[in-house]
Amino acid sequence: MVSRVIPVETFDLVIFGGTGDLARRKILPGLFRRFRSGQMPAGSRVIGAARSELDSDGYRQMIFEAIAEFGGDEVHDKKSLDAFLKVLEYVTIDAKGDGGWSELADLVRQDVVQAFYFSVAPSLFGDLAERLHTYGISNDKSRIVVEKPFGRDLASAQALNKTLATHFDESQIYRIDHYLGKETVQNLMAVRFGNVLFEPLWNNQYVDHIQITVAETVSVGGRGAYYDKSGAMRDMVQNHLMQLLCLIAMEPPSHFDADAVRDEKLKVIRALQSVAPHHIVRGQYDADENGPSFREDVENPRSFTESFIAMRCHIANWRWAGVPFYLRTGKRMSARSSEIAVVFKELGHSIFGDEEGNEGRNILAIRLQPNEGMDLQVTIKEPGPGGMRLINVPLDMTFADALGDGAEDVADAYERLIMDVIRGNQTLFMRGDEVEAAWAWTDPLIEGWEARNDVPKLYDPGSAGPGDAMSLLRRDGREWREIKG
Repeated sequence: MVSRVIPVETFDLVIFGGTGDLARRKILPGLFRRFRSGQMPAGSRVIGAARSELDSDGYRQMIFEAIAEFGGDEVHDKKSLDAFLKVLEYVTIDAKGDGGWSELADLVRQDVVQAFYFSVAPSLFGDLAERLHTYGISNDKSRIVVEKPFGRDLASAQALNKTLATHFDESQIYRIDHYLGKETVQNLMAVRFGNVLFEPLWNNQYVDHIQITVAETVSVGGRGAYYDKSGAMRDMVQNHLMQLLCLIAMEPPSHFDADAVRDEKLKVIRALQSVAPHHIVRGQYDADENGPSFREDVENPRSFTESFIAMRCHIANWRWAGVPFYLRTGKRMSARSSEIAVVFKELGHSIFGDEEGNEGRNILAIRLQPNEGMDLQVTIKEPGPGGMRLINVPLDMTFADALGDGAEDVADAYERLIMDVIRGNQTLFMRGDEVEAAWAWTDPLIEGWEARNDVPKLYDPGSAGPGDAMSLLRRDGREWREIKG
């Protein structure tokens, strides 16, 4: 398979927080893979900027070690790696002071595409934006990339948007959610809007319910202090799961461009109904022989913060009236798995009857991780003599199998999103009003359980979450899909 590489213009990419964990684990190894694929034009540069006292040679050595650790087999391509390291520069910078900014101004060019990646705490966004303008580094065509969290409630999100808008136009701001860069997420749009097979069925006449699961096997680990203040609702539901919900539920945009897509996503968020307390289940993982409890991890024996949440949501519009959307996410669960399952209704009438094992239900499962792909569960006759025995089997499209050698060049989420920034394509990035609408829906739910002093239910590590989460669906005559890694 020959991939079509869309050319990009020569660029300077400045990574604030360039010595941090995200830069070393994801951003720089990802850029190296795009470099090997020919997507970094000659003359492009990547400039690390952080507090660490390094020179460019020291930074190159750091990134060499990072790529060796996190870059996979690409590290064995020594010729390409040596060439990539030469495009790296480094500036020691003081985000809140004047140190290093003149040096950065001398380094960043005005006649190429400029992108500034804010891989730092949100409290520094305003300082960075202000100094980029004060020192004449950025211009009206510059692009800034900001990482979540985009605030912790509506008020802080509005304040953050206002701060960024003081120095940059909305068209210059790229709010990154790496889930939207996953190959399968984008294929979800292709499947929905590129095939006559699915769109006529994508409504309450044919869909029984939809499940969105993001399960992790890891604990909160070293993020305990942060997680105790955020919880699964703020950390995962308000952004990652909300974005997946929007893509699965939105109306077809008039055409495939950034604002047309984001307009339709915004309509979904605004149509979300408030969730009743008995349709929300919150949990905390307990201790076991493999690790401490959530409260021990966050060092707060009275923590009421959730490491797990499940809920039943409804969208108040014509397409989805009466169709429940079940969301769940949690830490220390049975497997690492992210999946969207569109569960279609049973047959109105089966000519085969119940005795032959016909369940009469089709399921489209979209796997986001770890094995990206999708499968459609269909009913067929079991091979062999003995009558019409029916079984359900998946029509499987695992990308690694379906694309063969071409799967090796499928970019990961950060690679794709960073190159979209360089191209000026905002389709897979969140707009400011989208973020605020999500918080406007989320805040009352959090305020509700805080006012009630709700205590999260304990659940066993390695399980599918609290038993109450199972009851959430069973009360409706449904079951969660098994979490598979």
